[in-house]
Amino acid sequence: MLRLNRVSKSYSGVPALVEVSLDVEPGEFVALVGRSGCGKSTLLNLAGAMDFPTSGEVSLDGVITSSLGEAALTRLRREKVGFVFQSFQLLPSLSAIENVELPLLLARRRRAREIALKCLCQVEMEEYAARLPYQLSGGQMQRVAIARALVHSPALLLADEPTGNLDSTTGDLILQLLRRIAGENRTTILMATHSIEAAGMTDMVVRLRDGRVQEVVEPAKRL
Repeated sequence: MLRLNRVSKSYSGVPALVEVSLDVEPGEFVALVGRSGCGKSTLLNLAGAMDFPTSGEVSLDGVITSSLGEAALTRLRREKVGFVFQSFQLLPSLSAIENVELPLLLARRRRAREIALKCLCQVEMEEYAARLPYQLSGGQMQRVAIARALVHSPALLLADEPTGNLDSTTGDLILQLLRRIAGENRTTILMATHSIEAAGMTDMVVRLRDGRVQEVVEPAKRL
């Protein structure tokens, strides 16, 4: 589903990633861990075709991202990639269901409200569909944000510190939800996190240090 082949990325000559190679299968839940500045966010941006490597190749669902023009890139991001952020990024003037259906309306998809409600049901938020973000708890807002990311059935879900603004109990519930989505939807999830506990709920842990892959830990090793 996602392949990084000897990927390096530099900004103004300063390396952010160095010779990173990684293969992620459909439905796999992968954690990127490491200190701030180790390259986690850069790797997420490259995986989602929001940025491009200085050298090496990133392939998303068999397509080399750097080979695409702007229109094809926009279509790839819209159809193949979903994003979940630490700060939720819900529009405050829209209800939960309006936030979820907005990407479909912008893409002029039919049955946007029906699909949005289905996604809210998947994250167990259908009874809060009419509420505005300020009327929701942090965990509820993150569930709505996940529903919005899933509304176009992406093959790849990128989560940047999705439990960072949540208490441990609520964060565990969000991680369990992501675990279920990966299994039921066959959605590949790439999650950047500082939390060792969060990483422990994934299929594979990629430890980054100074822009390099320090270690890849498979489930058998963790057990």
